[in-house]
Amino acid sequence: MAIITLTSDLGLRDHYVALVKAAILAQSPQAVIIDISHDVRSFDIGAAAFLLRSSWQHFPMGTVHVIGINPELTATQAHVVVQYMGHYFISADNGIFSLLFDEEPDEIYEINLNQGADWTFPMKGVFATAAAHLSKGGAPDFLGKRIESIQIAFMPGISIEEKLLRGRVEYIDHYGNVYTNITRSVFESVRKKRLFAVQFKSSGFAIKKISHYFTDALVGERLAMWASNDALMIAIHGGAKDNGGGASSLFGLEVDDVVRIEFYGDENSEDDLSE
Repeated sequence: MAIITLTSDLGLRDHYVALVKAAILAQSPQAVIIDISHDVRSFDIGAAAFLLRSSWQHFPMGTVHVIGINPELTATQAHVVVQYMGHYFISADNGIFSLLFDEEPDEIYEINLNQGADWTFPMKGVFATAAAHLSKGGAPDFLGKRIESIQIAFMPGISIEEKLLRGRVEYIDHYGNVYTNITRSVFESVRKKRLFAVQFKSSGFAIKKISHYFTDALVGERLAMWASNDALMIAIHGGAKDNGGGASSLFGLEVDDVVRIEFYGDENSEDDLSE
């Protein structure tokens, strides 16, 4: 019996998540259901993609990932099952897969189920049925026909110059930690051992080293570090929304704000402030 994960913007205040789980368990009573998050900002496929990119590879092969962000069926937005690296992903074809994967999926199926009135709540009426079927070892082609392509969503990328990396804030967690779309591999390929300064909003907030741990900084001090998903994260040691403020509130950073890394000095310098 495969694991089923759920990611949505349904929140936990209402009964919606319970209805989705009930629909899955009614068809697959032995299913193991794991919540990734139901607190995604409404309709924000970028945030949902960030959360799934940071987590799906840690689940066993065969896991089924249900994504309930902007899930409505329209003339231009089908419901699909995507197979990628031994995992299944169920979502509306709203561009999220182009943000979730670095390459084309292995297989794509357009879901074609007769769910009647349940189409008004796709995550419960359609996605739950598809997830229960796949979790029991069912074939994806039972759910619908195979198709060749998916929708593409365009998000601002990383700008690379000789002495400058320009990225954006991609996600802010509940501590107020700020995750950017600048990855460690891109940073190292451009840096070439030069000194650097992470810049955002005011130049007075610049950070000139990459920390390994929160404790590398004093409590209340700012730091930059590589998160577990290799994204550059800006944080406050001990900071949180309810504890003096996190990096987001203290620096006035929001999703899509620009974060720059400026490089200077000799490429052959012995100094390495990322250690």
